[in-house]
Amino acid sequence: MKAPPRLQSLIEEGLIDTVVRQLMSGKEAMVFVVRSGDDTLCAKIYKEANNRSFRQAVDYTENRKVKNSRSARAMAKGSKFGRQEQEAAWQSAEVDALYRLAAAGVRVPQPINFHDGVLLMELVTDANGDAAPRLNDVSFTPEDARTHHATLVAEVVRMLCAGVVHGDLSEFNILLAHLPGVDGEAGEGGSDGPVIIDLPQAVDAAGNNHAQRMLLRDVANLRDFFGQFAPELRTTQYGPEIWSLYQTGLLSNETPLTGRYAPEHVDVDMQAVLREIDDARDEDAARRLRMATAA
Repeated sequence: MKAPPRLQSLIEEGLIDTVVRQLMSGKEAMVFVVRSGDDTLCAKIYKEANNRSFRQAVDYTENRKVKNSRSARAMAKGSKFGRQEQEAAWQSAEVDALYRLAAAGVRVPQPINFHDGVLLMELVTDANGDAAPRLNDVSFTPEDARTHHATLVAEVVRMLCAGVVHGDLSEFNILLAHLPGVDGEAGEGGSDGPVIIDLPQAVDAAGNNHAQRMLLRDVANLRDFFGQFAPELRTTQYGPEIWSLYQTGLLSNETPLTGRYAPEHVDVDMQAVLREIDDARDEDAARRLRMATAA
C-alpha cells in the first residue's frame, strides 16, 4: 500500500522498506504492518492531541519528568511550545516504558526505534505468523482462563517491581500471542500466552499519587474479564494484596500470592484526635491575636 505521510520519512531514512497494511486505528494511534529487510514489524503513529479521543489526564501525567526546566515551565504555562513538549513527553512515555519493562522481563512488544513520532516495534503474532488477537476477541476454557489470569497477575507484579503501573490494562490491550518454546523458536514447542501493549498512559508507581487506584483498577479488569470463564476468580483480591505487599517493601517477582486480602482495622485514638483539634484551635487563636496586635 502507499505509505502514509508520517511513515514516508522512515522510508527515506532507511528504517523501513515498505508498508504492508494498516493493522488498527485506536483512540490515540494508528498501527501499520511494515517490512524492514527480512523482518515484519509494526509502526505505531501517534495521533495529534486534537485528533485523539483519549485525553492526557492529569492523573496520568502527574510527576512525569521532562528534559529540562524550560520545557517544564512551558508545559505549566500551556504555551504552544509547552503543548508540543507535553505531546512529545506523552509519546516518549510509552517508548521509555517499553524499554524499561522489556529489560525487566515483562511480556511486551520489543521496541526497536522511535523516530519522528513513530514507534517501531516487534509485531506480536499468533501461531500462523499473523497479527495476534486481543483477549476480547477470544473465548477461553476455565483452565486457560485461570492460567492466563495467573500469568497476567504475575506480569502486573513484575511491572510494579520495575516501578511501573500500566494504568489502562484490560482485555482490549493484551494480545494472545504464540510465544517461543524452550528452544527459542516460536513454532514447535511454543504456546499461547498474553503480551501487554499500549503503554502511553503508564505511570511511575512511586511518584504518582494515583498509582494505587490505577493498579487496583488494572487488576480488577483482569479479574472481571477472566471471571466470565472461571467464575471463582471473581472473588479474588489480588490488587489490594499486591499493593499492600508493595507498600510494605515485601513484594518481589517471587512473592507467593493468595488472592485474599483482609484490611487491617486500626482503632482510632479519639483523645489524640481531640488534642490535635485543640492544638489547631489554639494555634489559630494565637495567629489571630498576633495579627490584631500588629494592626
